[in-house]
Amino acid sequence: MATLDVNPQHYQQQLAEKVERLTGMFAGYNVPELEVFESPEQHYRMRAEFRVWHEGEDMYYIMFDQQTREKYRVDQFPAASRLINDLMPLLIDAMKDNESLRRKLFQVDFLSTKSGEILVSLLYHRQLDDAWIENAKALKQRLNDEGFNLNLIGRARKMKVVLDRDFVIEKLDVNGQPYVYQQVENSFTQPNAAVSEKMLEWAVDCTQDSSGDLLELYCGNGNFSLALAQNFNRVLATELAKPSVESAQYNIAANKIENVQILRLSAEEFTQAIEGQREFRRLKEAGVDLASYNCNTIFVDPPRSGMDIDTCKMVQSYERIIYISCNPETLQENLDVLSETHNVTRFALFDQFPYTHHMEAGVMLERKA
Repeated sequence: MATLDVNPQHYQQQLAEKVERLTGMFAGYNVPELEVFESPEQHYRMRAEFRVWHEGEDMYYIMFDQQTREKYRVDQFPAASRLINDLMPLLIDAMKDNESLRRKLFQVDFLSTKSGEILVSLLYHRQLDDAWIENAKALKQRLNDEGFNLNLIGRARKMKVVLDRDFVIEKLDVNGQPYVYQQVENSFTQPNAAVSEKMLEWAVDCTQDSSGDLLELYCGNGNFSLALAQNFNRVLATELAKPSVESAQYNIAANKIENVQILRLSAEEFTQAIEGQREFRRLKEAGVDLASYNCNTIFVDPPRSGMDIDTCKMVQSYERIIYISCNPETLQENLDVLSETHNVTRFALFDQFPYTHHMEAGVMLERKA
């Protein structure tokens, strides 16, 4: 893909092309009519990162055309949230004339929220000293005095300096119910908050008539776990990345949800545990008895590589499967296995990444009679 062309006049056309492409890809799986969830046409990305270019006394953000690798200047980025766009010029202007802040700065990462918080990471090709810390504190104070709710991080090789905290607190609305999520720098979060809310509402709708418990694999920071908990007696969720597990525990407490249990296990490890192939100390330490759960429904949101064959086979043992996919090609591969035993009864496109070829899909599968 070349330079991102965020033109609202082209949005409906590019969405229609995605609808056609996704429908065509899954025509052989006897899927129902596609449910389409649009994105805002601008200011939809809550994260953005820019390289920094130094030119004499000037300094500005750049990006690279992915086809030509040519650099181009970026003063505003309409794909990013309004909060990021508001902060971008003020931040760079505040650092231009400060030798300590600008010297060997090569990248700026932004993580913003609908709730008004923003986290900025400044990346350097040098070690950060006490002078940098003092200047960074003054920069943070200056920008907060201008109305921002900002935290700063400085990064260098084998070095991370956190001014106050390295996360933001996002608030997502799901059918009128607010949910609080801790989102940590450099940890995975859904980039398009408005579409994320629609994904959560879709998953809640798919499972509204559920009974028993829910098993969730690849739960991240508990994004889906918390919203889905209302539809089940208990939720047992697994995630391998330690920072995501810690955020999930924070989010469970922050939302006062008492029927969600998070385990630090990969999908492959959980498959081994549930099938009795291995015992895991982490299960015993958490006081979890897998046999006590009555899970008829499983929710999976795997990485781009999809699920491995053993996990697919394990997932087939559940009556109902909710599958969120960021890669329709690996979803196809997994459906080749899952459709042996299940029918697709819901099919959705979530336009997380407008103006790109990327598509986020959701399917619900129910066991064949």
